[in-house]
Order: sequence, then structure tokens, then C-alpha cells
Amino acid sequence: MTQFTATGPHHAAAPRRGRWPRLRDLLALRRQRNHLARLDDHLLNDIGLTRHQAMMEAERPAWDVPSHWRRG
Repeated sequence: MTQFTATGPHHAAAPRRGRWPRLRDLLALRRQRNHLARLDDHLLNDIGLTRHQAMMEAERPAWDVPSHWRRG
């Protein structure tokens, strides 16, 4: 969301989230990364990833989350 002020546009800070929703999201991310690692090469090709890219993503630590998650 963009807010406009006298000095120009500013992005509103994302609302703070509690610990349980964050934990749930981290567990879901881990589960998705594990599923990604188990896809066969044909399915990875369908989504535009190589085996190497899928394994690199799957091996990321749980705290290495998308940058937009860190604002809250």
C-alpha cells in the first residue's frame, strides 16, 4: 500500500504478526521446499527450474525467508 505525503510516496509498514502465524508460515515454507526437492525433472522443467535450482532452494535454512516477510 502506498501513502502520499508532502514529501512524496511512502510505503506503509506491514502490520506486525504474532509468533504463531509466523511459525505456521515457516513450517509451510519448509514443507513447500521439501516438496520442491522431490519433484521430478520433467515437472521442474514445466515450472522453469533446474534440478540444481530446486535443490538450492530446498537447502535454504528456515530463517531464510522472502524479503517481504521481514517487514512485519
